[in-house]
Order: sequence, then structure tokens, then C-alpha cells
Amino acid sequence: MTKQSIFGRISTLVRANINSLLDSAEDPQKMIDQLVRDYTNNIAEAESAIAETIGNLRLLERDHQEDVQSAKDWGNKAIAASRKADELRGSGHTADADKFDNLAKIALQRQISAESEARSAEPQIATQTEIVDKLKSGLNGMKDKLGELKTKRSELLARAKVAEAQTKVQDAIGSINVLDPTSELGRFEDKIRRQEALAQGKAEIAASSLDAQFESLEDLGELTEVEARLAALKAGGKPQAALESE
Repeated sequence: MTKQSIFGRISTLVRANINSLLDSAEDPQKMIDQLVRDYTNNIAEAESAIAETIGNLRLLERDHQEDVQSAKDWGNKAIAASRKADELRGSGHTADADKFDNLAKIALQRQISAESEARSAEPQIATQTEIVDKLKSGLNGMKDKLGELKTKRSELLARAKVAEAQTKVQDAIGSINVLDPTSELGRFEDKIRRQEALAQGKAEIAASSLDAQFESLEDLGELTEVEARLAALKAGGKPQAALESE
């Protein structure tokens, strides 16, 4: 029963369409890893079962060969006994001749029994041989599938690495795209522009402050002249500007 179960699993695994399984899998990498484990475990079980089946077959073959050889040996003994009986009967020793004829009969009975056992084992040997051949073929098929799976796993890993490398390259290219304002270079340029604008703003503020200082100086001069003229008036004199006009 166990052998039939293993044989069924071998047949199922050998017929499995790996490409179809991978296409329908949500995660092909996990699917391949699981299939590799399944095939590896079943190959180990199949090898054990095949080894046991082959061992049983070899025992049957040896027993069959022993029966064939036994039949041959008993046949030779029957011939020898029969000849001895004929020889004794020819020399007038009838009683001794009958004795050897009886031995020949016994030998022939043993020969028939050995031949019968040999014949009865032949169908079983043929069946076991067919099973062993199928198991060997299935085992080789599973090993081929396992090799295919490992190759596909290597291909998937290589493709994953290539895709990862391409993604990194594209990310790097995107980060230095001068036309993309969201790229690293674009953001850096925007930062510089903002710093330049800030510096320009500070310069304008500084310039505006300087103009205000000069304007305050002019206003101070006008106030000083006003105070001087006021003082002159209070002293009974004329404003300087009026005196200069006279």
C-alpha cells in the first residue's frame, strides 16, 4: 500500500506542470521553494521504496534461479538413477534395479516440484520487474523536475537581482533629473534659490535701512538750522538767511 502511494505521488509530481503552477502562484519564489522541498522529500522516499522493491525482486530472482538449478540437478539425478537401474536389470539384478528406478521417480518428483515453484515465481518476478522499471523511470523524472525547479529558482533569483539593480539605477537617475522639481537635484537647486532670495531680501533691507539713516541726517540738519534762527530772533537779531538777502 505504501509503495502504491509513493508510486502515485511520483506519477503526480512527474506530470506536474511547473510553469503553470508558478504562473498561478501569488509568490513564485515561495512556490518554487516549497516544490523543491516536496520533490526532495519524495525523491528520498521513492529511493528508499525502490531500493526495498529491488531487494525483494533480487530475492525472488535468486529463489527462482535456485529452483531452476534444483530442477536441473534432480533431473540429472533421475537420469543417473534410471541408467543405473537399466544397468542392474541388464545384469539380472532386478531387485536392485527396481530400487534405483524408485530413486529415479523420487528425483523426478523433486524435479517437477522445483519446476513448479520456478514457474509460479515467474509472473511475480515479471510484475516486480515492471514496477521497478516504472519506479526508476519516475524517480529519474522527479530528479529532472527537481533540476528544472532549481534552475528556475536560480533564474528567478537572478531576475530579482537584476530588477533590484534596475530599480536602484532608475531611482538614482530620477534623483538627478534636472527637469524634475521633485528630484534631489531639483530640491537642492530650489534650496539654493531660496537662500539667494533670502540674501537678496536681506540686502534690500540693509539698503533701505542705510537710506533711512541718511534721511535722518538731513532732517537733523534742517532742525539745527531752525534752532539757530530761532535763537537769533530771540536775541533781537535777524535770521541769517534774511541778513544775507540784505
